[in-house]
Amino acid sequence: MFVNCYENATRAEAYSKLEFANTYYLAFRDLPDIYAKHVRGKGALDFGCGTGRSTRFLERLGFQPIGVDIAPDMLAKAREANHAGDYRLIPDDDMSALTPGSFSLIQSAFTFDNIPGRENKIRILRDLRGLLGPDGAMVNIVSAPEIYFHEWASFSTKDFPENRNKKPGDPVRIITTEFADRTPMIDILFPDDVYREVYAEAGLEVAEMLQPLARGDEPFQWISETQIAPWTIYVLKADRG
Repeated sequence: MFVNCYENATRAEAYSKLEFANTYYLAFRDLPDIYAKHVRGKGALDFGCGTGRSTRFLERLGFQPIGVDIAPDMLAKAREANHAGDYRLIPDDDMSALTPGSFSLIQSAFTFDNIPGRENKIRILRDLRGLLGPDGAMVNIVSAPEIYFHEWASFSTKDFPENRNKKPGDPVRIITTEFADRTPMIDILFPDDVYREVYAEAGLEVAEMLQPLARGDEPFQWISETQIAPWTIYVLKADRG
């Protein structure tokens, strides 16, 4: 049985203290340029906002974001950090209370790593597509499969060699070394070719894909990041064809 390890108070507390550093830095470094290129309006949805780190990031870029999540403990930490923020609980990923076609940007940072089931992913992506404005863009940041096979500034997988034998849709384990709690996270392995199939079935097309590497001049102690991309960033548009 798959258990979302992010849905508990201990993880909420740990995530509330995370910064945009080390391996995580690479997931966010290029987003300002991506948004300047692909997004025109200011209305934004942060899908799977967690403790609000990514939502506050959008605010600093000048967006007017709504953060949504299924985990009450995460949202409680988000509200503690930003009392004025708009954070909403969406039980069972039910986004029916949000206005269709109202967002210029939908951002999802690592959320789909933890959504099991191909059909479940398609259903949620279709719902998100319906929330995009006519020229809106969705930016989906996910873990590249390689993140589960190597060592990183923020993660370790050396205790889980079985990750290499997993198939698309299988659970994989990874430890966040920046947490005092070394309980492994359980993610879902989903490679690029399968994501592209799922996007197409959800009525989305890939406008751009990036896999950011460290440049080597950042103030972090890299391990694999200069040679192997830990993240994949998809810029998605509604397929109008």
